Amino acid sequence: MANKEEEKKQKSIDSELNKSGSISSDSTKSHGEILKQQITEGLETYDRKPSSLLLSSVTAGLEIGFSYLLICAVFFFCSGFLSEEYCYKLISLVYPIGFIMVILGQSILFTEQTSLLTLPVLNKKRSIWSLLKIWGLVIFGNMIGGYLIALLLIWIGPRLGMFDLETVEKIALHVTDFQSIVIFSSGVLAGWLMGLLSWLMTSSRDTLSRIFIIFIITATMSFTGLHHSIVGNVEVFSGLISSEQINLLRYLNFQFFALFGNAVGGAVFVALLKYRAFVYNIDIK
Repeated sequence: MANKEEEKKQKSIDSELNKSGSISSDSTKSHGEILKQQITEGLETYDRKPSSLLLSSVTAGLEIGFSYLLICAVFFFCSGFLSEEYCYKLISLVYPIGFIMVILGQSILFTEQTSLLTLPVLNKKRSIWSLLKIWGLVIFGNMIGGYLIALLLIWIGPRLGMFDLETVEKIALHVTDFQSIVIFSSGVLAGWLMGLLSWLMTSSRDTLSRIFIIFIITATMSFTGLHHSIVGNVEVFSGLISSEQINLLRYLNFQFFALFGNAVGGAVFVALLKYRAFVYNIDIK
């Protein structure tokens, strides 16, 4: 009996989603239309070959390194005439660059895909196990890409005079100098924002508005100092391999709690809430 009720409920939800194809009079997408498109895009990602997912994830990890390059370059340039506090705030102007490259270039970034990949599970089109597998693959690819670009940047940066290793150390310490619970909570907020970014990207219709959305969301994360696990991976790993003040335990502690927080923020505060808000408005027949 319970299974029949669940099937009946799911059919009503799917039926309502299929009806959500109309656009309102002011040319904006409805909640149902955005949700339907998000689920469709999430399913397309699930259907990709693992090798394709891994390569795209590695690419995203590499490309996000351009945000780190500009973070270090701006901090190094400004530190000569501004206090470190002001330098960290100015970084928010260049922080979005890597995200713009990754998202518009269609590479797979864990935090941008977190809520997107959760929605097909909530809609019972994929299992939790398949979600965890694809999350693991994407995280692995993003981190490998981050390691590679970090190795390149900390070698070439000082040689080109873009920044020095002291800058690398300061940025790594700035990111990790918090209690684990603070990093986790900060990561939840960052994951929440990235999930909203994915939702807003689906609702927008042109490239300029998408660039603006990416800039506003990621600049907000940077200005407020929220912890993003993939950019943070590059920042802290660079410190790990170039500074004695960043040890392996400190890196692993940061990475675990930032990833966990980002996952909770995107999956719970965006995917679950947006999905349930739609479902609760449906009359089960």
